[in-house]
Amino acid sequence: MSSLSLFAIPVKTGIRGANSSGNDLFVPRSLLRGSSFFLMTKNGRVAVFFDRDGTIIKEVGYLSRLEDMELLPGAGRAIRFLNQKGIMTVVVTNQSGVARGLFSEDLVRKVHERLQEALQKEGAFLNRIYYCPHHPEHGDERYRKNCFCRKPKTGMLKKAARDMNIDLSRSYLIGDTMKDVETAGNGGMKGIIVLSGYGKEEVKKIESRNPKKNPVYVASDLLMAVRWVTKDIGKGKNENSHR
Repeated sequence: MSSLSLFAIPVKTGIRGANSSGNDLFVPRSLLRGSSFFLMTKNGRVAVFFDRDGTIIKEVGYLSRLEDMELLPGAGRAIRFLNQKGIMTVVVTNQSGVARGLFSEDLVRKVHERLQEALQKEGAFLNRIYYCPHHPEHGDERYRKNCFCRKPKTGMLKKAARDMNIDLSRSYLIGDTMKDVETAGNGGMKGIIVLSGYGKEEVKKIESRNPKKNPVYVASDLLMAVRWVTKDIGKGKNENSHR
């Protein structure tokens, strides 16, 4: 088991986040103030991955209007808590509404810009945001594909690991569906469910006879989830239970 250490890593002017197509989202330097180190193992940085809708922002179905983007209570505080501890914060979100023709990739990027702005007001930031615009059955040939990035597949996790030197085996994924938990297991990570969004219904799917597919923790909200994560990291025993 690799040990955890704090490494002083100089912060660059900004951090850019990429979607599955490689487009960038800029995080201003002002957001990075006070975050001059990252929590690391000998194999890379420790990260908390998040689903987007129903986990960080309000679940509205397909988010097709920019004005409907709304942070969930406590989400900014939760992410700031991780920022201050040097833990990478990354969003991985399926956005098949693009493939379905409900909204454009441009709208997705604008939503993410507004999300970062909303977090900035609470002194928080996401290191990167990744999204999958595909669907295996819907959309034109650009978006109708059996891709590797759509959760529960691990394409977005692996890209993030490559882009930011993340040790997936010592990282976490927090979401409001069992698909997020499955994604975490597929990526060799610990999966946590929050009871926001679809969470209250999704926990009914937990199978007592198959613990490897279950979340390691169920939290009432995002702040409770990240507090559990930091305690788990502090134990120094974050061995992957899904192997």
